[in-house]
Amino acid sequence: MIKKLAHHTGNVSGEIFVSGSKSESNRLLILQRSFTDLKLKNLSNSDDTKYLTKALQGESDVVDISHAGTAMRFLTAYFAAKEGREVILTGSHRMQNRPISILVDALRSIGADISYKDKEGYPPLVIKGKKLEESKLSIQGNVSSQYISALLLMAPGLDNGLEIELLGTVTSVPYINMTLALLKDLGVSYTWNDNIIKIEALDTVTEAEMTVESDWSSASYFYSLVALSQEGSVFLNSYKRNSLQGDSSLVEIYKHFGVSTEFEKDRITLKKEHHKTGALTLDLSNSPDLAQTIAVTCFGLGVACDLTGLHTLKIKETDRLVALEQELSKLGASITVTDKSLHLEPGNIFNENVLIETYDDHRMAMAFAPLALKVPIQIDDAEVVTKSYTDFWKDFEAVLV
Repeated sequence: MIKKLAHHTGNVSGEIFVSGSKSESNRLLILQRSFTDLKLKNLSNSDDTKYLTKALQGESDVVDISHAGTAMRFLTAYFAAKEGREVILTGSHRMQNRPISILVDALRSIGADISYKDKEGYPPLVIKGKKLEESKLSIQGNVSSQYISALLLMAPGLDNGLEIELLGTVTSVPYINMTLALLKDLGVSYTWNDNIIKIEALDTVTEAEMTVESDWSSASYFYSLVALSQEGSVFLNSYKRNSLQGDSSLVEIYKHFGVSTEFEKDRITLKKEHHKTGALTLDLSNSPDLAQTIAVTCFGLGVACDLTGLHTLKIKETDRLVALEQELSKLGASITVTDKSLHLEPGNIFNENVLIETYDDHRMAMAFAPLALKVPIQIDDAEVVTKSYTDFWKDFEAVLV
């Protein structure tokens, strides 16, 4: 489906209820399988979370998680430690070309029985669940924090817990901290000293109910809309000032674009103010999923930017750096990328009615949509947004006035 977008007033206003964080939801769903007395509210309605839920509740010997990268990583560790269960864990064509050997090697080092069905180092995986008795492993910390979180989520269910040595610079630390905070809330003891994280075993938790905070990554598109608007204010529910989510860094980042954030009870108000005209330099190592939205916002405002810490974007749903370079260039941007950075020159040329390719990547569609406030554009494969934000187009159109 091609979606044509144009908005001539340049104004936005409205109130949006965003579903729960995909990141928190997926972590808690894994933990709920170990701790059945855990009750969850405000779960994400994203495709990723639906695929994970189906996989956890199903009994099939073949588990297909489609494009859900988080589910692939988390389930690899989950099934490896599920004694007596044998599965083939697979996904879409793109998923079968996303490397996973670093996680598999770490799990094998503590006794996991995992083999590759087709191509070495990539899904599909043949996993024979067993009791994992070794309690120490090492893993590279600079590739994907989801590998580390997958191990952390598995750890409390192991008889001896787990000690994880992180090698090199650790990427996306806020997401690791999110996982640890959720473990702590459930009563799991842990320590993190230097490059060693140690998780203690835990058999059961007392009956608990946890409400998932709304997704900050989803909020980013409304920050972009307000930033690109002539005049705007948008209310978003339900967000916390002291969030576990790394993408809550939006609050500070978007001040550069003239967007203020007011916290009141369980909602935030985004308001348009005057943006700074100087170039933006950011290290996004801790929140790489914001890169597409920030780059598009900069382009729409004619602001130069240098974004670094983006090395993980090459192994996402698509190579997001190459995708950004190609699509922004079509719109008239002067942009260059490396394997871990992006540089955008200032400019005010906007080519009209450009068809934005989305490359099976939900964030490409949502990041480029706010440019409709500046120039008519078209989004190819617009329904790809359901991977993380089922109601995106309805909510997007609801705030255009």
